[in-house]
Amino acid sequence: MFDAVDPIEAVNAVAREVRTGERDGKPTRLVVARRTYRADRADVWDALTSPKRLPRWFLPVSGNLEPGGTYQLEGNAGGRIERCDAPSDLSVTWEFGGGLSWLDVHLSDDGAGTRLELVHEAPVDPEFWGQFGPGAVGIGWDSALFGLDLHVTGGEDVDQAEAEKWAVGPVGVRFSTIAGEAWGAAAIADGDDPEAANAAAANAIRFFTVPPENA
Repeated sequence: MFDAVDPIEAVNAVAREVRTGERDGKPTRLVVARRTYRADRADVWDALTSPKRLPRWFLPVSGNLEPGGTYQLEGNAGGRIERCDAPSDLSVTWEFGGGLSWLDVHLSDDGAGTRLELVHEAPVDPEFWGQFGPGAVGIGWDSALFGLDLHVTGGEDVDQAEAEKWAVGPVGVRFSTIAGEAWGAAAIADGDDPEAANAAAANAIRFFTVPPENA
């Protein structure tokens, strides 16, 4: 399914922004991704929230999937469902590797399609941000939003093993490189030092594109 992908077209479908914020009196950074899908809002919402459809483009999910309940993505993050207002707003905590961050997804009508805005907010870890910048989560969300497009627009089921193989192949590497550089530019626009932001982007790109056995 990935053979005909134009990495430039896929990456340019996403608008990226990095913002500086504050939560509970502590500094945060926000990674924001926006894109439009050629599908109606009810269908995109169902793809985002249905435990039957999530594995078709993202990951299997389990838990008490209602407001106040908890969720767990297979091999990935889990957390609490803080808000679920169909078909527009989903807010969850994003707990992974001992860290806590917050994820908000908002859907709105955009002509004949659906506009999605994803906001991932995390406490500032100066060492981690300095090493990887927003690309640490941004490139991953780019890939996920691309998989969602394959699913809701093309009716594809995304095979995770195939996706992982694609990610370290020529087209996938080009995709992550363009995305990582764009996240670096977004960090610079938010005030990060250009040299440091570009170095962090290169590290994030390397993380997503170098096979573990070669890292």
